[in-house]
Amino acid sequence: MNPVLFSLSASPDMAAHLCAETGMELGEIAWRQFPDGESYVRLLSSVRGRDVVLLCTLDRPDTKALALLFAADKAREMGARRVSLVAPYLAYMRQDKAFNEGEAVTSVTFARLLSRAFDGLITVDPHLHRHPDLGAVYSIPAIAVQAAPAIAAWIRREVPNPLLIGPDEESGQWVEEIASLAGAPYAVLRKERRGDYDVSISADNLPDLSNLTPVIIDDIASSARTMIEAAHILRETAAATPIAIVVHPILAGDAFGKLQAAGTARVVSTDTIAHPSNAISVVPQIAAALKAWRDETARPESSSAGRQRVNQGPS
Repeated sequence: MNPVLFSLSASPDMAAHLCAETGMELGEIAWRQFPDGESYVRLLSSVRGRDVVLLCTLDRPDTKALALLFAADKAREMGARRVSLVAPYLAYMRQDKAFNEGEAVTSVTFARLLSRAFDGLITVDPHLHRHPDLGAVYSIPAIAVQAAPAIAAWIRREVPNPLLIGPDEESGQWVEEIASLAGAPYAVLRKERRGDYDVSISADNLPDLSNLTPVIIDDIASSARTMIEAAHILRETAAATPIAIVVHPILAGDAFGKLQAAGTARVVSTDTIAHPSNAISVVPQIAAALKAWRDETARPESSSAGRQRVNQGPS
């Protein structure tokens, strides 16, 4: 039987498109919150003997994580063969070390919780700064799908004479990869962060921008302060109005409006989180990972009873 996919707090379009591309059945699930904030979860489709995929993008994770764990536990109770998670945006990856005594390293703790509940994980461009790969924190097969090819294709199609801009040193290697795929030059700014909303950007290493369209690229925009400061600087130094591209558009509070007001010609994002700025789809990349995973687990040597604990790095 084909796997069944249940969507919790993800784009309905993404769920439908994933099912169309992979042949999975779209399952029916009821999920709501009671007035006191507790979650109600009910799986309305049969899962006995079947592989189950839960689709849940994990922005605002504290309102979603428990419902996700409830759904995974219920699927097992109902006889699911295997329960996997597709989290296009994977939360709690940025706290990857204790900066102060007594501080929780939440990337590790959250990984333990999900690893106990699921047999496998697929996500898109997790924030791997101090962790070398997902296998360093997750004890289940974990695939990191790359958005770079989709972003590069959009840039080639939509932006004349692009210069890709990484807003800080952390983005350098990632922006270099997109630039290589897009056949475009790139530069990396220098950032000093003094707090959650206090960021200073230096752009003294930029080339001549007179004939180039600056494209600021970042993996996550939450407060968007880094991209906003970069946009202000580029408006002062470039002839063309900058474009902002973000993989995971959290854009909390009024961040989206502020980024638009900073002088960007356009704010563009992938669809890992449903947002009005979505213009680049990563559904084909997620679908390819799901199909490869399904083919692997369908092999006789991969279908033994019990939950496998094999680490798989990004692909």
